[in-house]
Amino acid sequence: MKRANNLIPQIADIDNLRLAFWKASKGKRHAENVLAYQAHVDENLLLLRHQILTNEVLVGDYHYFKIYEPKERQICASAFSEQVLHHAIINVCHPYFEKAQIYDSYASRVGKGTHKAIARAQSYAQKYRCFLKLDVRKFFDSISHSALKQQLSCLFKEKELLTIFDKIIDSYHTSEGKGVPIGNLTSQYFANHYLSGLDHFIKETLACKAYIRYMDDMLLFHQEKETLKEWKKAIDTYLSEKSDNQLKPTLLNYVDRGIPFLGYIIFPRNLRLLHKSKMRFIRKYYQAEQALAQEEISQKEYQRKILPLLSFIDQVGHVYFRKSIILQSKCNIS
Repeated sequence: MKRANNLIPQIADIDNLRLAFWKASKGKRHAENVLAYQAHVDENLLLLRHQILTNEVLVGDYHYFKIYEPKERQICASAFSEQVLHHAIINVCHPYFEKAQIYDSYASRVGKGTHKAIARAQSYAQKYRCFLKLDVRKFFDSISHSALKQQLSCLFKEKELLTIFDKIIDSYHTSEGKGVPIGNLTSQYFANHYLSGLDHFIKETLACKAYIRYMDDMLLFHQEKETLKEWKKAIDTYLSEKSDNQLKPTLLNYVDRGIPFLGYIIFPRNLRLLHKSKMRFIRKYYQAEQALAQEEISQKEYQRKILPLLSFIDQVGHVYFRKSIILQSKCNIS
């Protein structure tokens, strides 16, 4: 693949920066940091343009907080000015990251997402007897800076752009030379690209015809367990040689036993929610109902919280099941 070049002028273009500001502020236009930036938006965008063109971008101003669902994670939120920078970069670089992806990679891509990944997995479950489920141990925390930089240099040629990438990567670590922050737009693209080489290895070298990846969650399908076992060994070797990442304990089973993936249990002809997904839904639904009843949130904010929840359980496609979950949400579950 020919490496992309001469992208900095496009990234620094004022129209691109305005689009980046609009994207970065979407859904949080009344936040204090956004309002402060917007009050002097022309000056701020011209300053950012100058920083990009002179390779003097400022990164690493992070705010840390924890979330506890679906599991405990530390989120690293960059300053709003950095968020604008990230969007400006991705606006221009997205097509080049996209070219490196296989068809069945579903995270951080337009027209993909969890619903399509689940539908694809179910279609494979109808054709194959066995599956292998893989995911990387502490994926974002274990991403190697040196390996990531090397991968990016194979995708982009421009020294100035690679320097900005290096600054963003080096601005955060969980251990020496490892880790990208959960919460950054660039981190999503970096992490997704980080395993794109493994995707091609699985599809082209191992010749796996039925393979799906959503970030670091991977599913391989085949008629025989022994083939999947051999592929697992080859993948372990690939990861140890290329990136020093390790896999969590794997799941190898028959598809009719159910495939746990992205919060669901996938069967060839139907879907179910994982128990923890169901309980998480009930808690969040109840919390939103209570907040609305006590006038802690507006109707608009309530809809913003509820619609993704309803979309999530809508995948199971059974109206009575959905009604039963919503009914249970009326119970106070702590």
